[in-house]
Amino acid sequence: MENDQLAQRIRAFRKLKGFTQQQLAERLSVSVAVLGSLERGTRKPDPKLLANIAETLGIDYAELTQVNKAH
Repeated sequence: MENDQLAQRIRAFRKLKGFTQQQLAERLSVSVAVLGSLERGTRKPDPKLLANIAETLGIDYAELTQVNKAH
């Protein structure tokens, strides 16, 4: 999955679920800077962190990491 697509999905699901960056970062035990870099696509998360993000947001891992190919 492209980093920018994943970044957009993380941000969109976070907002949809009503979390601020601070709230989600605290629940994930990461800094706001780390979460912000994930949402900007400047940091690639490891699969374990992605699984934690999906679980915390109450969505399936596959839903979070779904690839949209528009070619």
